[in-house]
Amino acid sequence: MEVRIKRAYEAPSVRDGARVLVDRIWPRGLRKADAAVEVWLKEIAPSTRLRQWFAHDPARWAEFRRRYRAELAGKAGLLTQLRASARNGKLTLVYSARDTEHNQAVVLREVLSCKKD
Repeated sequence: MEVRIKRAYEAPSVRDGARVLVDRIWPRGLRKADAAVEVWLKEIAPSTRLRQWFAHDPARWAEFRRRYRAELAGKAGLLTQLRASARNGKLTLVYSARDTEHNQAVVLREVLSCKKD
């Protein structure tokens, strides 16, 4: 199972496979045609409350990961859908955050790949 992550502002590639936007809010300044996503799965994104609390502060990363994983535990159907997509070919989780190491797509990829700390 291959799950990649990529910023929404990076050019799409045929190597991306299925592209799924995992942000709750559409990426600022990006036209839908340019995003080249198959589906916008905003329901899998962190809750608005968690997203606003985190504010992409690396000092809150460990707690964000814990809280987001807890939220994902209640979204088994969506996780199953994403795992099935990854088993059928390449899957790229698309996100808009500037920080490539501290964002929800990193956590989501860990959960989908069953990686632990």
